Amino acid sequence: MKKIDMHVHTRMFKGITRKGADTTYASPEELIEMYKPIDVEKGVILPGSAVECGYQLQSNEEVMAIVEKYSDSFDWFCNIHPRMGGNSPDFDLSYFISYYKDRGAKGLGEVTANLYFDDPFAENLFHHCQKNDMPLLFHIAPQVGGYYGLVDDLGLPRLEKALAKFPDLIFIGHSQPFWAEIGNNTTEENRNNYPTGKIPKEGRLIELMRKYPNLHADMSAGSGHNAVTRDPEFGYDFLEEFQDRLYFGTDICAPENKTAPFMQLSHWLDEAAESGKISREAHKKISRENAENNIGIR
Repeated sequence: MKKIDMHVHTRMFKGITRKGADTTYASPEELIEMYKPIDVEKGVILPGSAVECGYQLQSNEEVMAIVEKYSDSFDWFCNIHPRMGGNSPDFDLSYFISYYKDRGAKGLGEVTANLYFDDPFAENLFHHCQKNDMPLLFHIAPQVGGYYGLVDDLGLPRLEKALAKFPDLIFIGHSQPFWAEIGNNTTEENRNNYPTGKIPKEGRLIELMRKYPNLHADMSAGSGHNAVTRDPEFGYDFLEEFQDRLYFGTDICAPENKTAPFMQLSHWLDEAAESGKISREAHKKISRENAENNIGIR
């Protein structure tokens, strides 16, 4: 099955190299080539517009131009920093969100602003996303300062507060502190990493997904790949139970990512379906249909 990648980054123009690397982001052309071995038909570009993680900041307009040029290969989310506009938690962010929604954006993200989930600026963004029926894809960080992403504590109490306060907003979770909570052996020391080995018992993430139907999950990057493959039998059960709210993704950033372990998630899902470890229905939904039916990617 040809997949939809719900989480990818690219740049139209090669710019400054990323810190610690000798390469820039992958170009759209490079990305299309990287997709061929993993059976991806279309990627959802998430604009890199936040200063917290930016070396080459990207505008929504650049992403719009990429999608217009390569419409068969990409769709897109817009990205709005919570401090945009008047740098006020009361600013009408619908002014921006509705503008980009009218121009084809299917959601908002990846939100990487380094604020607490219950910061008034973050809650204002959630309010306007809910008001405009725009799914929000977020990255979780373990603390304010030195990281990028919305901040939550061990056990994700601030995320739960947001899920309850904005019940009509689809929250799509991502990153190490999000996926580490799949098991009950998450600690302050390993939550921003990639816990390994068997999962003793179900963790806080599963509790939240059962309780809040507006919590969805993005399986991209090392964090998502590790969460479902570290204990395969546990992972298969997780995929089957939450098949309606999970999304295949890669989080490709650079050309060298073609050899990254997370690039094997596509084949792992295919093998799980072929061997009967997950149902064909779950495989289709996670690989493609959830992006189409829940988010409107075509």
